[in-house]
Amino acid sequence: MSGARFERVAMIGIGLINGSLALAMRQAGLASEIVACARRPETRARALELGLCDRAVADPAEAVVGADLVVLGTPPAALGDVARAMAPGLEPAAIVTDVGSIKTMVVREVTAHLPNPGRFVGGHPVAGTEHSGPDAAFATLFQNRRCILTPVEDTDPDAVARLVALWEAVGATVDTMSPDHHDRVLAITSHLPHLCAYTIVGTVADLEEHLKSEVFKYAAGGFTDFTRIAASDPTMWRDVFLNNKEAVLEMIGRFMEDLVALQRAIRWEQGDILFDLFSRTREIRRSVIQAGQAYERKPQLKDD
Repeated sequence: MSGARFERVAMIGIGLINGSLALAMRQAGLASEIVACARRPETRARALELGLCDRAVADPAEAVVGADLVVLGTPPAALGDVARAMAPGLEPAAIVTDVGSIKTMVVREVTAHLPNPGRFVGGHPVAGTEHSGPDAAFATLFQNRRCILTPVEDTDPDAVARLVALWEAVGATVDTMSPDHHDRVLAITSHLPHLCAYTIVGTVADLEEHLKSEVFKYAAGGFTDFTRIAASDPTMWRDVFLNNKEAVLEMIGRFMEDLVALQRAIRWEQGDILFDLFSRTREIRRSVIQAGQAYERKPQLKDD
């Protein structure tokens, strides 16, 4: 537990992920002081009101002064500028990490501005909801979830070890992989599903008005799940797709090939192909639930 504890933690951005990490660290006694950094005064005021931090400031360089841990939680495209802005106040020994869902670009953009690049460890807690902002934060977000760390050849092993201890202390299981491998894996497990959700909900938005009203009226679990995913932060997901485009485009290509094959099976009434696919994917879903990476919807019992 001692390796997981920090004296002063700077949260650059204080939304769902950083806010939840702040609450989890407070609950576990893992930080003596937490400083939040946000541009908007109302966000800073709300973070203080919710008890997510001890101090809240607007300047990244001011936020990181004296910090032994800095957690970057801003949209991916802004991280390079944030790293440049905070560098003058950063202690060379401070550990810097992030919580975003793309890693290759982030590692490149952030380390270019740090006084000690070896103390940066890319991080991605694979947890979240469709909600954003400090009010969305809750302390148990990371329990029984996975967190991926993406050290590179020059990364300080001590920084990695302390972050492993931190994420385990707030309930996560930690895996390590290269930034490039992370981006390829997440392109299929996270980025492509979000793209599909945005597309399906967008298709509904383009329907004739009378059909659209019936879709909303009779929306079942499947469409409701898609709308939940499509409610995610548009700024963050724009940045994800633009900055992980090679991996995402590869997965879109594979998905389109599979979709065309499925279209053909439906057209030619090849029920055996459909049944085999649906049986295989049902087993995959069950495996995901058994691995603790999904929530199974329980049937509601009617009153007698």
